[in-house]
Order: sequence, then structure tokens, then C-alpha cells
Amino acid sequence: MKPNEPMEFDEVPTRYRAIWISDIHLGTPGCKADFLLDFLRCNESKHLYLVGDIIDGWQLKKGWYWRQSHNDVVQKILRKARKGTKVTYIAGNHDEALRQFLGMAFGDIQILDETTHTMLDGRELWVTHGDLFDGVIQHAKWLAYLGDSLYTVILKMNHYFNQIRHRCGLSYWSLSQFLKHKVKNAVSFITDFEEALTAEARRRGYDGVVCGHIHKPEIREINGILYCNDGDWVESLSALVETNTGELKIIHWPYRASLERQDIRHAIAV
Repeated sequence: MKPNEPMEFDEVPTRYRAIWISDIHLGTPGCKADFLLDFLRCNESKHLYLVGDIIDGWQLKKGWYWRQSHNDVVQKILRKARKGTKVTYIAGNHDEALRQFLGMAFGDIQILDETTHTMLDGRELWVTHGDLFDGVIQHAKWLAYLGDSLYTVILKMNHYFNQIRHRCGLSYWSLSQFLKHKVKNAVSFITDFEEALTAEARRRGYDGVVCGHIHKPEIREINGILYCNDGDWVESLSALVETNTGELKIIHWPYRASLERQDIRHAIAV
């Protein structure tokens, strides 16, 4: 079974050496927890890296929002850890409160600020959320909060827009990603972010870096250093994986296929 094909109920989950996911933003209406839960059920790994912004403390401070699907994601990850998956939680800016617990473990999940992953071919990847290399987060946090509020509004608009698209048989389309790719300053910010991270990875002697934060999944080489961003579970519905043969891949978990799978399960339950 290919990673982005719907899984039949009697199929064995796809297994990887490692899976990286970030920017789930549990605790927000924009979080696609149902689809992430589907991904976690269909895919197993020796290592599971949670690369920051898993729980959105910024939004939860404004008002409590927590659906059963959000709780199910947490329980699924805890269950994976209990069954032998090595789960590492890297703190991000939206769950920065966890940085006071660095080095501790909760339910077999270790809390770290950063870590290193050794690939099958021996290459060393630096794993970090990436917010420490975001100048806005570090020097103008009020602006980051403002941007987060505007982002939430755009996501709400996008939700209703995609409801109409689904009724018309069209696939998911992200307004916020479209704006990021079209607005010159946003494109410049992303480029600066990527170059800053790869430069730091080179300085530290790593072969590459894995991060999240900017919600833009990508694998590419920048000045001889491998740059990998696992994307998010608000817009991209994506994860980074290392296969059992040592290949790095971005998986986009299909939005429409997940909806169809939910309809099938609902029909069976009825």
C-alpha cells in the first residue's frame, strides 16, 4: 500500500524507521485531529518525533477548545509510546510552557528542546521546531500574537470555503498557503528562515535539519545541507518519514480520502 492511499480495514499499517510531525495545534478549531488520528492508525515507526506546536497554549489561554478527537490523538500517541515506539516531544513556541520540563519524561515521552536523529546511512539530522530562528518570535512577540489571530481568522474563512468545495466534489485548498506563496514578504521570511536553520546546522556539524514552525512541508538541499520541514496538521496534513531503506519522504495524507473513509466507517456503524 502506498502511504497516501486509503487503508483497507484488514491491512497492516505501513512501517517506517522514523516519522516527524509538528504543528498539530491541538486546542484550536483549525486542527485536523481526525485526519491525524487516521494517519497515526495507518502508520507505525521505530521513532516518532513531535516537532513542536503539538498543543496550542496560545489559543487555550484565550478560550478552552478541546474536542474528543484531540483527546484521541493524545491517547493514540501515548499508546504508541507504551507499545515500544520511541516518542520524543520537541517544544515549540505555541507549547513553550513545556520548556520548563526539558529533560523530563511524561508517559514514556521525553520532552526536549532539540535532538539528533541518525539516518540509516549514518547522516546526522538536527531536529528542532525552528521558532528560535524566527526573528518575529524572538524580538517582536506581540506581532507574532497579532499574526496568530489573523491566521485564525483566515483558517475560519478557509473552513467554510472548503465546505463548499467538498460539496462540489473538489479537493481541499488552503487560502493561507496561497497567500504565503504570493505575498513577497512572506516568501522572503520563509527563505530567510530556511537559510538560517541550515546555516546553524552546518555550524554545528550536522548533515541536515528537520523542523516545523512555518507550515510549509519541503525536502531540499541548501548550500550542501539537507533541509526538511514536516509541514503541519492545520493546512498541509503532512508528515516527514524515513523509510526502512533510508529514504526521506513527505507524506500528504489525503483530505478527501479521509472524508470518504469516515463516511464508510459511519455507514458500518449505523
